[in-house]
Parts: sequence; C-alpha cells; structure tokens
Amino acid sequence: MKPSKRPEQIDLLPYLGKWILLATAVAALAGSASAFFLIALEWATDTRNAHRGLIWLLPLAGFVVGWLYLRFGQQVEAGNNLLIDEIHDPRKIVPLRMAPLVLGGTLISHLFGASVGREGTAVQMGGALADQLTRLFKLKHEDRRIILMAGISAGFSSVFGTPLAGAVWALEVLAIGRLRYDALLACTVAAIVADQVCALWGVHHTHYLIPQIPHLSAWGFCAMVLAGMAFGLAGKLFADATHLLGGWVKKTIAYAPLRPLLGGAILAAIIMYGNTDRYIGLGIPVILEAFDKPLPAYDFLGKMAFTVFSLGVGFKGGEVTPLFYIGATLGNALAPILHMPFPLLAGIGFVAVFAGAANTPIACTLMAMELFGAEVGVYAGIACVVSYLFSGHTGIYRSQRVGQAKHSPAPEGIKLGELPAYRKQLKAQAAQENRSPDEADK
Repeated sequence: MKPSKRPEQIDLLPYLGKWILLATAVAALAGSASAFFLIALEWATDTRNAHRGLIWLLPLAGFVVGWLYLRFGQQVEAGNNLLIDEIHDPRKIVPLRMAPLVLGGTLISHLFGASVGREGTAVQMGGALADQLTRLFKLKHEDRRIILMAGISAGFSSVFGTPLAGAVWALEVLAIGRLRYDALLACTVAAIVADQVCALWGVHHTHYLIPQIPHLSAWGFCAMVLAGMAFGLAGKLFADATHLLGGWVKKTIAYAPLRPLLGGAILAAIIMYGNTDRYIGLGIPVILEAFDKPLPAYDFLGKMAFTVFSLGVGFKGGEVTPLFYIGATLGNALAPILHMPFPLLAGIGFVAVFAGAANTPIACTLMAMELFGAEVGVYAGIACVVSYLFSGHTGIYRSQRVGQAKHSPAPEGIKLGELPAYRKQLKAQAAQENRSPDEADK
C-alpha cells in the first residue's frame, strides 16, 4: 500500500465519522431498550411489593421461562458469555431473540421474587441490538467486534447511569489484564449517548450519598487494603458458588424447565415462611440503608445465598446489582472493625466486590467516582485493585480470557471456565513427573 501524502489526521476523519454514527445508532437502540427495561422493572418490583402472594407463583414463573429458553433460546442462553465469545472469535450474528427473551425472563424473575440483577439484561439487549447492524451494514469481523463492544458499553452505561465506567468496562471485561483500545472511541461515544438517551426517556437512577470523604491517612490506606482483601474473597466466593451450584443442578436435573420450577418452590417457601424479603429482587432499599446506619453483619451472606441459588437454578437476570448489595452490606459490617465511616466503606464495597467478581478494577474505580464523587477515587482505586488481585483467576463470566495472569501463572488466552480443568491436568502431570505445578506450567 502506498503511503498517503495527506496528514494522518485527515485520513482519520472518515474513521471518526463512521464510528461516531455507528456508536450513536447503537446507543439510541440500547439506551431506549434500557429505559423501557428500567421502567418495567420498577413496575414489577412495585407490583410484587403490593401483592406479596405473587411469590408463591415463582415456581410456575421459573418453569415458563425455562421452557421458553429451551424452546426458543438455546442459542442465546449463554448470555454475556456468548457476547464475550463472539468478540473474541466472531462466528455468527447474535440472534435478535436474545433481547426479548432476557428482558421477559428478568422481569418475570423480579415480579415473582427471585434474587437477580439487571446488568446482564441491559448488556445482552445492547449487544444483541448492536449486532443487528452487522447485517445491515455488512460489517467485517474486526468492525463487528467493535460494534458488539459498543453495545455492551451502551447497555451497561444506560442501566446504571455511569457512562465513563460503561465505556471502560466493555474494554476491560473481555480479558484479564488487557484492554482493547481499538474500540475506545466507539465504546466511549456509545456509553455517553446511551446514558443521555435513557435520561431523555425520563429514567432516573438511584442516588447514593457519601456525606463526607475524609482525607487519605496511613490508616485509611491500610483499611482499604484490608477491606479490599475481604471484598475480593467475597467476589470469588460468589462467582465460584454460582458456577458450582449451576453445574451441579444441570447434572442432577436433565430437563431444564424443572430446575427453576423446583428451585423456585424452595425459594418461595423460604421467602414466605422466613420473611426474608430483604434478600430478593434488586435490594435497593437495603443498599441505601447500608450508607446510613449499621445493619446486621450477616446481610451480605443472606443476599449472596439467595442470589447464588436463584441464578444457579436458572432464573434470568444479572449479577451486578446483587454484588453491589453484597459489597455495600459487607462494607457496612467492616466499618466499625476498621474504624472507618459507614457510608465510605459501604460505597467502596459497592464497587470493589464487583471489581473482584468481574475482574474490572479500572471501570469500577471510575464507577465509584461517577456515583459518589471524584474524591472517593483514591479509596476506591486501592480497594478495587486489591479486590481484583484477591479474587484470583475466577469470575462471574466464564468466557472471560486470561490476557495477562495475575499473581499465579495461567496460560494466555485460556477461558476462566477452562482454567480449573487445565490446572487439574497440570497437577496430575506434575505428580507423574515429580515436579511442582508451576514448574510443569513453564
């Protein structure tokens, strides 16, 4: 190819125009979808709260959603993992049916009392809608990767009202220790515009307040390191438990719709007879309480158990808002132990448990600054990075790749879901050769 005689910046203008237009189109679709979803989700939550008896129908609701996915959604059941796989290894366009299936499945889960989140729904709708532009504009593989990432950014940004975090999260979530800068423009534009589109539809996000952020001291730094360790271990426990239970349920119950039917019956009985309503749905009221006053120290365990069970038996929804709940209530419990303010530790836990579970410390630090103010960035940065390290090579997304290993060796490019089997094989090989697993990996 002959070098251009024009300045590089001139040749960049068509590229800039192309991705601003495509990302804006993605944002309009994803932002509108998120707005509809959030309005419908508020209705579902209010309806369940007003008619608590609906919780008894949770088993039937689970069966219906399970049957719909078995009949129409087997190609899209992998959800966020499918989007990550398609970005790494583009094969075929994500079916549009992913959007209505995950939307309906999540609303049903919330209406009848399952403990699930909302991020997965917004991200999957954003990705599925964005990928339809691949066919419309006949995009090549590299462009398709970027537009899928823009859809993920737009969905994440619009559902939480955090455009900077949404832009970076889509770049960071694909592979541990590696960012995809080729999609930076598209993701940034999509995240910012989608947030604005969602706001234009009249959607308002929950406001969390940390009244006063103290100046960083030596003890404040140490407290964030200690808290970050706890947050990372909580994220690891959540991810491992969800995958373990989900795998066991699939092996034990072959017919998919029966999993949420039986699981829903157990869950409904526990909720109705145990008065454990504070652990179902999004749990926003409890998250707000964590910023305001001391809560029972076991609240984070209660939410973790309900969410792990709900997702493990097959109810649809995201993991992130439950992780916010787990982090905020765990931070609330750690605050008196670490001699730090309740609102500060609740806010740091809110983002840091998610950082460990999703392996996205940079995006979560930005999220803290967008939600709580720029002054919290130093505290959040410390806790999120430590949480990221202490969660190890695990995470809520099994298709996430290892870009650069953390503190223990892991082969580049391997999926997190494949890592346990790889390490088991490595240990067996090392035992045969009388070497350590680390030596065998080398």
